[in-house]
Amino acid sequence: MIVPHTTPPSDPAPERVRTVRKAVVPAAGLGTRFLPATKATPKEMLPVVDKPAIQYVVEEAAAAGLDDVLMITGRHKRAIEDHFDHAFELEQALAAKGDTVRLDAVRDPARLADIHHIRQGDPLGLGHAVLCARHHVGDQPFAVLLGDDLIDPRETLLSRMLEVRDRYEGSVVALMEVPPEQIHLYGCAAVEPSGEGGVVRVTDLVEKPSREDAPSRYAVIGRYVLDPAVFGVLDRTPPGRGGEIQLTDALRDLAAGGTVHGVVFDGLRYDTGDKADYLRTVVRLACDRADLGPEFTAWLKEFVAGLEESGAREGRLAA
Repeated sequence: MIVPHTTPPSDPAPERVRTVRKAVVPAAGLGTRFLPATKATPKEMLPVVDKPAIQYVVEEAAAAGLDDVLMITGRHKRAIEDHFDHAFELEQALAAKGDTVRLDAVRDPARLADIHHIRQGDPLGLGHAVLCARHHVGDQPFAVLLGDDLIDPRETLLSRMLEVRDRYEGSVVALMEVPPEQIHLYGCAAVEPSGEGGVVRVTDLVEKPSREDAPSRYAVIGRYVLDPAVFGVLDRTPPGRGGEIQLTDALRDLAAGGTVHGVVFDGLRYDTGDKADYLRTVVRLACDRADLGPEFTAWLKEFVAGLEESGAREGRLAA
């Protein structure tokens, strides 16, 4: 079933008290797809142009009004904590040089939000990572943003999800239609219309189904707004696919009670956990930069033209 994404009306809505203030960013994965680069460097710290991937995620949370961010890290992830802390010696050196541009860039991560860190300990899956946030979150709804998924800074997906949570309560997941041959890479949602454009009711969820068993082409991507009821469900959720506690399994339980909605997203999203998509992300965001874009785009056109010319020459020689 295709549920088209529609832009919400532009008329100003009445002032609403935001019920979600906290974000949780799981960042304890081993990053095995990027070895050997991630042997000593957290995958979340791999640069996307000149900022680590995880900074884009925290910036997205802050832009949506989430001013309390908890990062779930693991061993060998100290670089993440350091990045979002003050670097006094570096700041002093830049200040002494009068380099205000780089000084602001160094200070910005620590100023984005009130940032906290805890360690997951055992890598028992995304559901377990979310459960680690229980004491910090308490009985409040909260957002979860996966560090591998970057949403283009010009998109407003998270703000839209927070609005849907305020309206319907319960939990909200981000959904994106993907080709059938890719659905096995994601959690997949069975949905029905909600009566609102771009918003669906989620009736079931399956973690990484085969193409034949997938209930739809709607994949769950790395943005969630969760009701605190999810903690009780995660407590009793046994290990699932891969021997890990799957967040999808807990959300499936909640969906059976009619308390899960989905926001259909058709904007720009980048999967920096995949090598090819990581490279595409760097190129796209570099091209969009006012300071880098014109020069880099001109070089890129020349480079691609050279590849095409080289390919044509090789084709003629082979013939």
